[in-house]
Amino acid sequence: MISLPTTKLKFKPLTAFALTFARVYRMAAAPPSSPPSNAAATIPPLPPSSAVRDGPPSASSAIDFLSICHRLKTTKRTGWVRRNVENPESIADHMHRMGLMALIASDAPGVDRNKCVKMAIVHDIAEAIVGDICPEDGISKEEKSRREQDALDCMCNVLGGGSRAKEVADLWMEYEANSSPEAKFVKDLDKVEMILQALEYENEQGKDLDEFFQSTAGKFQTETGKAWASEIVSRRRKNN
Repeated sequence: MISLPTTKLKFKPLTAFALTFARVYRMAAAPPSSPPSNAAATIPPLPPSSAVRDGPPSASSAIDFLSICHRLKTTKRTGWVRRNVENPESIADHMHRMGLMALIASDAPGVDRNKCVKMAIVHDIAEAIVGDICPEDGISKEEKSRREQDALDCMCNVLGGGSRAKEVADLWMEYEANSSPEAKFVKDLDKVEMILQALEYENEQGKDLDEFFQSTAGKFQTETGKAWASEIVSRRRKNN
């Protein structure tokens, strides 16, 4: 469980955040042909600073936040789109199965599986605004990180900036930094889910998606990640 401070929680001051929000809004509202976003969105305005408070969000803030998250359900994963996969999964599809993976995984020393489930369902949450940015987009890792951090700040402010917003932000940042056993585990699940999906598309659509297997080979950090990846690769070899 994340330890929350007793002092008032703060994200970027809303007065200083206006220009950032305008930039993020433009990215979110970009037409489908404009990278990195591939779906239009209507994002509710930020709450006034007086609305930022501790505790759970208000009903209004919660629904505004969830309305932004709707784009996770409608935005297709870029890697599959660019390989002409038919009916490719959405960002939310990917996050959901990662959450199930964390739920059913074996217990590991020092790893909080409940925290892993939460981390899995928020790890790509900033993509609701910036879209699924891939290396082929020509955007540096630093710029990708900046855009996603801006989007996260935006979403946490929409949520009201309280303890729930802080939990979302802490989980996201911990994952991005790969700074805990849970983050390392969820990073592995991210790769495992991707290659499992690649195998399924190969079997269903006759695609050759070997590049996804090559890009993850040797990069798993946990025993579960290594074991599950090995099982997927073994099944792929049998199919070939």
